[in-house]
Amino acid sequence: MILSDFDLWNYIKSGRLRVDPISEDTVRENGLDLRIGEEIARLRPVEEVLDTMDGDVNRFYQIERGSSFVIRPREHVLLHTVEFVSMPKDLMGFVNLRSTFARLGLSIPPTIIDADFEGQLTIEMVGGEFPVRLHAGQRFLHVVFAKLTSEVSSPYRGKYQGQRGVRLPELRERAKA
Repeated sequence: MILSDFDLWNYIKSGRLRVDPISEDTVRENGLDLRIGEEIARLRPVEEVLDTMDGDVNRFYQIERGSSFVIRPREHVLLHTVEFVSMPKDLMGFVNLRSTFARLGLSIPPTIIDADFEGQLTIEMVGGEFPVRLHAGQRFLHVVFAKLTSEVSSPYRGKYQGQRGVRLPELRERAKA
């Protein structure tokens, strides 16, 4: 079941779904619109091989802060949301690029928000055929929420829990407690 604006406001007002900051234009007909943060990570074009079992990813990215960013043709970047989202155990979210940005040739890969995740979202975006300037604070994502048939028995406890700003990939597995 996809949640309507009425359902989303009920989740938010009851504290089961937290979105901070939130404004009147965040909640839409059937989802939430989230805004671009002030940080971007650009993937660097290097010949060095990144070992996914033991790689230090920092040298493969250039992190920038600012009020606007130009996404170059076919460039892959990581962006983050202004909003910090805290999910309940009975909802998950499908993250989509708002259609205005898709019509400019930008795209994001399929992305979900797991039940019980909390943090700002880090999203990969791919440039289209011409450079596009994005501005911090613009609504760029639309998240559609689906109600699960029951609360998850294994809530999200992954390595990206609580993230703020652009979070680079973590390739080393954390030790299990």
